[in-house]
Amino acid sequence: MTNESVQSIVLGDVEVIRVVEWQGPFLPASDLVPEVPADVWKDNEDWLAPDHWEPDSGRTVLTLQTWVLRSGGRTVLIDTGVGNGRERPGTPPFHHWQGDFLGLLARADVRPQDVDVVVNTHLHVDHVGWNTVDADGEWVPTFPNAQYLVPAADDFHFGPDNAYENGRQEDSRLIYEECIAPVHRAGQAVLWDGLHRIDDHLTLESAPGHTPGSSVLRLASGSDRAVFAGDLLHSPVQVLHASCNSAACQAPEQAAASRLRILGRAADERELLVPAHFGGAGAVEVRREGGGFALGPWAAAG
Repeated sequence: MTNESVQSIVLGDVEVIRVVEWQGPFLPASDLVPEVPADVWKDNEDWLAPDHWEPDSGRTVLTLQTWVLRSGGRTVLIDTGVGNGRERPGTPPFHHWQGDFLGLLARADVRPQDVDVVVNTHLHVDHVGWNTVDADGEWVPTFPNAQYLVPAADDFHFGPDNAYENGRQEDSRLIYEECIAPVHRAGQAVLWDGLHRIDDHLTLESAPGHTPGSSVLRLASGSDRAVFAGDLLHSPVQVLHASCNSAACQAPEQAAASRLRILGRAADERELLVPAHFGGAGAVEVRREGGGFALGPWAAAG
């Protein structure tokens, strides 16, 4: 199911534009979030299908998307997808990927030269791909006037000083050399750790565990609140079972602790939860229920 689209919603003084490059069946639920019991999916089929799970195949449904924020007169991108035509042998779903990311940004009235800030919530393949483009055989920043905010812990973990994730897979070296190193060479990378304020409405915050530098972006404007949670969650069943990690979480205990902390604050402060890969409306309110969490209303974007 391919679903290229551009949608928007306004939170306080910030316009939030959702750029959906692709949505469709991905890994089986038991592979993506193996800690979630199988009966949880079936028990929640009435709302998980079709936006988050395919009952017939057992596969999760995910979305590849970028969030564009217009805040304080600037344009901020949260994550940049996979990138076209890249060699990613260790990640078959994204090997030689082809999408119309720049065309979708144009539909949102965003030109590469207009982007002021690029946020990489972490440095996995599907979050940094359009950081760069091929210019006559050389990788250069796609957004020539942007500051790229890169978590320092991930920059080290995936970079050459750590032998590209300790040689865990060849893709790590390719991703860093093609999507991160050129941004450093261009003088556009800003490494940060802990907290980093972008403007009066937007703040980055470390939430490690999925990767060493995984982060979330908090939005606070007027009475509206949101947290763009990256890969803190891959499926809404992880709201119901918040201690359950995805198979890609590198430090499971730390990832679970970060998830519980962010979900708790989202519930207490009425922050709209906006993960990187949720299908359907893409964003949902969170409520405390018993000793855990429950889903509230989904966001409405036009």
